[in-house]
Amino acid sequence: MELHSTDQSAAKQFYGALFGWEAVDFPMGPDEVYTMFSLQGKHCAAACTLRKDLAANGVPSHWMLYIAVDNVDNRTLRVTELGGTVLAGPFDVGQSGRMSVIQDAVGAHVCLWQGKETPGIGIAGEPGTFCWADLNTMDRDRGMKFYEGLLSWKFTAGQNKSHSGYMHIENEGQMIGGVPSADMLPPGIPPHWMIYYMVADCAASTAKATSLGAKVMVSSMEIEGAGIMSIVNDPQGAGFALFQSKM
Repeated sequence: MELHSTDQSAAKQFYGALFGWEAVDFPMGPDEVYTMFSLQGKHCAAACTLRKDLAANGVPSHWMLYIAVDNVDNRTLRVTELGGTVLAGPFDVGQSGRMSVIQDAVGAHVCLWQGKETPGIGIAGEPGTFCWADLNTMDRDRGMKFYEGLLSWKFTAGQNKSHSGYMHIENEGQMIGGVPSADMLPPGIPPHWMIYYMVADCAASTAKATSLGAKVMVSSMEIEGAGIMSIVNDPQGAGFALFQSKM
């Protein structure tokens, strides 16, 4: 997960205070750094400054999801065949890995990542770590067909009453995310991936985020049979979800 922020320094302070992340900066050129976030000494996310040309075109601060693949070149070749668009790459990122930036068939942006020295996140299942991701789109069927063809993901309907309109994403037997139905989304919302971070107490973490300057978009709400979640925008406007598991 990579944060593109209009104020990288302020973002480091926000996420450090909210999740306990430690930030280490690496030079990227004149007056620019790339931030690696760590928790318990293990990589958990990254951050950079939002490119000026993107900001000038109205692109807000946002979180970008990276998906691990076995061969980024081969997978990227499939993107256009499945109705998506290749925006950049594939290209090498030093010795860390190889990647491409794509827009899927419904218009959501995501990166494909073939790790070398940096395989991806090194910690999960702890407060402050990635735990889930939702593909939010008004054209769910097209989105599911794209990722089924590109990554061989399987999609299964939620079993609980409150999950009846929600599709779970299964990757090699593991549930990794979901796709809400269109009626679960705000009207006119652009297609995007929503990243979830695990917390011990959703209400408390939501309140803390607010005290640090975040804006609550969806107040803490219970998801039957799963847990409690909320959605917030950080002080620079990047949206993400907080999730407290009840399982």
